[in-house]
Amino acid sequence: MKAILTTVGKDQVGIIAGVSQYLAQNHINILDVSQTIMDDFFTMMMMVEVQADAPEFTQISANLKEVGQKLGVEINVRNAELYQAMHKL
Repeated sequence: MKAILTTVGKDQVGIIAGVSQYLAQNHINILDVSQTIMDDFFTMMMMVEVQADAPEFTQISANLKEVGQKLGVEINVRNAELYQAMHKL
C-alpha cells in the first residue's frame, strides 16, 4: 500500500534521519521525497510503500506521531488512496 507522509516543524538536525530510521526499521520504503526549509520551518513530503510485513497502518500512524514528538515536529501519514479518491470526484 502506498501512503503520503508529511513532516512539519522548526528546523533542526536529525529530522530526516529520525523519520528515515523508523521507516527502514519497519519495512516501509521511501519511493519519493521532497523537502525544503520555509522561513526556518522544515517541511517534508514523502510517498512511501508499506510492505506486507510492516505493522498495521493505524499502529504506523501512532508510532510516527511519537517519533514526531521526540523530534519536535508534526508527522502525519495517510493512505494514498484517499488522495486519489479526492481527485476523482
